[in-house]
Amino acid sequence: MGRSLIEKSKEHLWLPFTQMKDYDEHPLIIESGDGIKLKDINGKEYYDGFSSVWLNVHGHRKKELDEAIIKQLGKIAHSTLLGMTNVPATELAEALIKISPEKLTRVFYSDSGAEAMEIALKMAFQYWKNIGRPEKQTFISMRNGYHGDTIGAVSVGSIELFHDVYGPLMFDSFKAHVPYVYRSESGDPDECRDECLAELEQLLMEHHREIAALSIESMVQGASGMIVMPEGFLSGVRKLCTTYDVLMIVDEVATGFGRTGKMFACEHESVQPDLMAAGKGITGGYLPIAVTFATEEIYSAFYDDYEKQKTFFHGHSYTGNQLGCAVAIENLRLFESENIVTQVAEKSKVLYSLLQDLNTLPHVGDIRQLGFMCGIELVQSKETKLAYPSDWRVGYQVSLKMRELGMLTRPLGDVVAFLPPLASTVEELEAMVSIIKQAIDKVTSREF
Repeated sequence: MGRSLIEKSKEHLWLPFTQMKDYDEHPLIIESGDGIKLKDINGKEYYDGFSSVWLNVHGHRKKELDEAIIKQLGKIAHSTLLGMTNVPATELAEALIKISPEKLTRVFYSDSGAEAMEIALKMAFQYWKNIGRPEKQTFISMRNGYHGDTIGAVSVGSIELFHDVYGPLMFDSFKAHVPYVYRSESGDPDECRDECLAELEQLLMEHHREIAALSIESMVQGASGMIVMPEGFLSGVRKLCTTYDVLMIVDEVATGFGRTGKMFACEHESVQPDLMAAGKGITGGYLPIAVTFATEEIYSAFYDDYEKQKTFFHGHSYTGNQLGCAVAIENLRLFESENIVTQVAEKSKVLYSLLQDLNTLPHVGDIRQLGFMCGIELVQSKETKLAYPSDWRVGYQVSLKMRELGMLTRPLGDVVAFLPPLASTVEELEAMVSIIKQAIDKVTSREF
């Protein structure tokens, strides 16, 4: 007999964001999916409680999305976008501009959210050079921010666990705080917001002449633990960027395409970015397409005779891939025909009520939610907010218990991340929250 799939995976694979010793102890191979459930090679089913890393919209094997890919395969799978375009990439660009913030008029394709952010950084840097202001070449990024894992994206990220090891490879950026209300001294959202905006303004006053752009996740810092920004913070950042002539790059990779109850999270505060990265939900969770949106003003700074050397020299082999763009077009049609964004906004209220039941557990410190982005912070002491020692790996133990109970997710330290597919029914949300509660209760009630 040949080796099992588990043996092959252990021998040959190196998984992302995974300590492979953990995988060897708790291996899992997914074989199929249907609706919001996944099935492993042993036939066990699991709720997809994190939307296959925050990107699934309509569930797995959505008939219309499957058919869109098959139809496109009958024409062509891929041709380059270097110096030419294709039919679905062109049609998708038009559809995206119709639903994006009105100042954004141009679409640049890539393959992942990190690449979309890398592109935005390079565009911002070169924009100032192209208009004769090359002194503006540094960036402001947010503490606890995460924008992906390419070097530029890492350089404007600030999560110690993920980023510190790559310090010698990174370029320096100024750092500012996003309000983390639960962990603040006052616990007051307005006070936290005002303190962070004042800190940012001081930084801009001192350094705006050398700063090209500020990068910020939109409304929710995802990878740092689903830290939801208090009302008025993102719009306050926009005002400061405008005042001090600094471009604003908004990262909507995780928050875009309905995840927060708006098509893009910046709509919650009517923010108009100068550059905006998006991905994940753009194809409904099917294929790797990402986009960087730009204003016409930024695009125009690159538009000139070739001899002026203002061309944006950046691209990827699969930029604007026809299969990905075709399924993205159908995804946007489904958003409209199935009223996905409104449905998420309405079901989010039900989800909020369901999550409040977790507050009865003695080790649930904080529950953060915006739409279908949720984080449950686990603490050793509810009264003092004392965190668990990191080496206890409580969040990881809870995720393993959830797997045992029939649901998959990935913890963010000791924050349980819950990002269900947008198509989840109320009954499915109830079942998933019940599993979360059982897992937290079973793990945190035992001795470590």
